[in-house]
Amino acid sequence: MAPQPSQLFSIVPGLTAPIYRQLVDQVRRLVAGGQLAPGDALPSVRDVALQLAVNPMTVSKAYGLLEHEGVLERRRGVGMLVADHPRGGSATGDRAALLRPTLERAAREARELELDPDTVLSLFQAILKESP
Repeated sequence: MAPQPSQLFSIVPGLTAPIYRQLVDQVRRLVAGGQLAPGDALPSVRDVALQLAVNPMTVSKAYGLLEHEGVLERRRGVGMLVADHPRGGSATGDRAALLRPTLERAAREARELELDPDTVLSLFQAILKESP
């Protein structure tokens, strides 16, 4: 049974990243982090669109891009599944690449706040040690 879209995805309307890109990035992170394993079913386009109040074409575009990249595969009568051997997302370098945009945004904000690098690194290390 596919997990509920609200359990997997969240959309931040104020981000500059388009909604389909937010969905793509979230699926990539879930696969790279092991929260979605090969063979796991994703919620249907319709369910995701309804739960997140987005256009079904937006969800379809995200799923299609992930299918093209080899992260997801479409199976007739079953829907979208995590590919048996998803390309990318499993090696440490790939996971670090997924984190890079977030760190770039944080670095930009730190520069805007005129924080020195040592303060930022200390804060980041403290956050990493906090339990989730």
